[in-house]
Amino acid sequence: MNELILARIQFASTTIFHFIFVPLSIGLAFLIAIMQTMYVVKKKEIYKDMTKFWGKFFLINFAVGVVTGIIQEFQFGMNWSDYSRFVGDVFGAPLAIEALLAFFIESTFIGLWIFGWDKLPKKLHLACIWLVSLGTAISALWILAANSFMQNPVGYAIHNGRAEMNDFLAVITNQKLLVAFPHTIFASLATASFLILGISAWNLLKKRNVELFKLSMTVPLIVGLISTLGIAFTGHSQATYLIKAQPMKMAAAEGLWNDTGDPAPWTVVAKINTDEKKTTSRIEIPGLLSYLSYGKFSGAVQGMNTLQDQYVKDYGKGDYIPPVKTTFWSFRIMVVAGGLMILLTLIGLIMKWRGKIEVHSAYLKWMIAAIFFPYIANTFGWIMSEFGRQPWVVYGLMTTKDGISPNVSSGSVLFSLIAFSLIYTLLAIAMVYLFIRVIKHGPYEKTNDEITTSDPFHVGGIKDAIK
Repeated sequence: MNELILARIQFASTTIFHFIFVPLSIGLAFLIAIMQTMYVVKKKEIYKDMTKFWGKFFLINFAVGVVTGIIQEFQFGMNWSDYSRFVGDVFGAPLAIEALLAFFIESTFIGLWIFGWDKLPKKLHLACIWLVSLGTAISALWILAANSFMQNPVGYAIHNGRAEMNDFLAVITNQKLLVAFPHTIFASLATASFLILGISAWNLLKKRNVELFKLSMTVPLIVGLISTLGIAFTGHSQATYLIKAQPMKMAAAEGLWNDTGDPAPWTVVAKINTDEKKTTSRIEIPGLLSYLSYGKFSGAVQGMNTLQDQYVKDYGKGDYIPPVKTTFWSFRIMVVAGGLMILLTLIGLIMKWRGKIEVHSAYLKWMIAAIFFPYIANTFGWIMSEFGRQPWVVYGLMTTKDGISPNVSSGSVLFSLIAFSLIYTLLAIAMVYLFIRVIKHGPYEKTNDEITTSDPFHVGGIKDAIK
């Protein structure tokens, strides 16, 4: 494989791995803040126990996520120097603000929250975790602002062959950012909700700390249903945006080679032949694609052949059709995972309302497996978004092949790919080990050599957990 393919594989693998941790940190911080608020308001120790127990997962996830993020940033200089040189004046500003503002808020108030139990006033201590939650959301905002420029470049001027920012307000009010940010926040809340639900379900099946884990399921079931419905609605907003801003991505996601009729049907499944540029054996829902695209059950959608001819006129000779099969099936995997999450949270709330959710073992087993559903949806949603943009690294301005570092050999990229993959594998093993250790110990159980304090956030408790 050449250096371009290897660099793309490396960036995809590191980004996917990093994005395992980002939404979980955002979502867990918010849910933990709700739990601690309930403790402060209701003054019941069980809410404090819940907050501390789920806080352990947040701290482990946050620590590993920081490491994966640092490794990811190295790639811009190593493998994508031409891209960095071209877009650095625009791309660098949101990343710098994210590091200086958002990460500063997160790291500062995480420390106060960890060591402030029974030392800070309750309301002040509660404010710390809410500020952590705010910091994670702000962090996502600035990262998405940078990514949105790649999807929809605005607020810039080309000077000496480089994109230079000339309108900061346009960058942070990018239409792509406005539809992507709420979608990401809802996805993060769903990710954390299903982790808590799955771990709680496992404990209920084992009949361990039943009262605490029954109570732990209440907030994530409510937040999970709201967030999964939010994902669906904000996903619709992204579709109506794509049909105007990136119609080729929309056409690829539907396997449309030729223009549709009016109204346009949505394809559930199909057989795609990229060599002959045909899509056959379609199972369709009449009019649904028109609704997804325009918010009404009327309107035709352009196909890839028409758009290819248009792009050649606009950008010059080249193949502007993205990987169709990958884009098409990634979108459907994401939709199926999202639909299952809506269904499971709705069923869970009905069971919770009727009481005795702990006796429904089949549902609890489903919820354990459903821990992975948000990760599946997040990953394939990202794949659909990034693959569907190809061949562009900055839409309409720079192709991916033009962004690669000119002096990096395939051997050096392969070496760093193997090295990063090894590091990520070790990090994944460590994280899973620590998660399992916390789950087995539970909110109350202690190891034999644990110090006498009952505070799981005590320095000695953290050291014990890492041993």
